[in-house]
Amino acid sequence: MKDSRKRQKSSPGRPAAPAQGGKRATLPRALSKLGFCSRSQAEALVAAGRVTVDGRIVRDTEHWVELGLSQIAVDGRAVEAERHVYLMLNKPRGLVTTRHDPEGRPTVFACLEGQDHAHLSPVGRLDKASEGLLLFTNDTEFAQALLDPQTHVPKTYHVQVDRVPQEAELRAMIDGLQHDGERLTARRADLLRSGGRTAWLEIVLDEGRNRQIRRMLEAMDIACLRLVRVAIGQLTLGDLPKGELRPLTEAELHGLHLATGRQQHR
Repeated sequence: MKDSRKRQKSSPGRPAAPAQGGKRATLPRALSKLGFCSRSQAEALVAAGRVTVDGRIVRDTEHWVELGLSQIAVDGRAVEAERHVYLMLNKPRGLVTTRHDPEGRPTVFACLEGQDHAHLSPVGRLDKASEGLLLFTNDTEFAQALLDPQTHVPKTYHVQVDRVPQEAELRAMIDGLQHDGERLTARRADLLRSGGRTAWLEIVLDEGRNRQIRRMLEAMDIACLRLVRVAIGQLTLGDLPKGELRPLTEAELHGLHLATGRQQHR
């Protein structure tokens, strides 16, 4: 009887892919797991011939390496596993969530001055006009788990709007609204308080579409005056001063790992 299974092809000089569960990874993923840079940045470094494995330049982004055994270097400097860092920032309004802005606007990394943040990246984004809880880490797998819509880690926002919404409008945010051909929903939308002509809402999302809350409000002709992220999962902003950051506690980090369903590695 002929074996109907497809044989895996491998190109000359490229190690075969590992069996499921092995301690191997493609070279860009290995650089990412080591906390050196993001996977897309690693792919660019490999393609540019700046990465060596066991002393040999490798330009193949699908090249497999043995984690903990293969000697990986970038520009001649050995890459070793970094201690994972987890920080939370109370992002001020007016900063863009990126490392370098082509328009020259101030970025959130201005708040990290004095920190060794060369390999830290923000977890997700808050737009320029938004403020509140923003995480930074060099643990790319942890960041991806928090952002993965499949994990449904809730993000809680306090939002000031220009009028008091009707109960039906709050319900519409949960049931779903169409904006620019896209259906947007909130897990929860409640009135926190109102006074005069404005109101504060508490809106909980379990997905992170671009400008999601602002777009849902626009669909109902409600203006967003202020938007503050106050929690990610059970992690709350608390009384952290504006523009300040601090490391997560072990209990906070454990709670986020539980929320993603991802095992915590020490």
